[in-house]
Amino acid sequence: MPEQDEVDRIVEAWRHERPDLDFAPLHVLSRVGRLSKHLDRARREAFQASDLESWEFDVLSALRRAGEPYQLSPKTLLQQTLVSSGAMTNRIDRLVARGLVERRTDPNDGRGILVTMTREGRRAVDAAIERLVTAEGTLLSDLSDDDRRRLTDLLRTLSLTLGG
Repeated sequence: MPEQDEVDRIVEAWRHERPDLDFAPLHVLSRVGRLSKHLDRARREAFQASDLESWEFDVLSALRRAGEPYQLSPKTLLQQTLVSSGAMTNRIDRLVARGLVERRTDPNDGRGILVTMTREGRRAVDAAIERLVTAEGTLLSDLSDDDRRRLTDLLRTLSLTLGG
């Protein structure tokens, strides 16, 4: 029998108190919740070591993934980061103040604006993503490559079922 974790102990206690309920979902989703806390801590540490907040990483990583010249319209940034228009304006303002992005006039639309990552922004997001993949790799280091692939496939299926 595999070693028991805290979720096993919690579920067993509930099963004793409420034998009429099916606690199978808790076996999966309570573990996902607990793992999420480890992931949040690893991400927070990776971003702090790169002098970034998580929201700054979100915006900068969207720009970095866009490829050279690392620029997107505010509307595209909204779609990729899932925040309101007001929140995005505030975020862009704060990133401009830190020298991590610049606002430029869209050459294809004189009324439009493009948000362009600066060299400093690229340095910060590249350092953060390097730290992040190292930290996340450490979290998964006890899993074999096959186990990682199976877990990836299962989580993808669940994610698609729940709507991405």
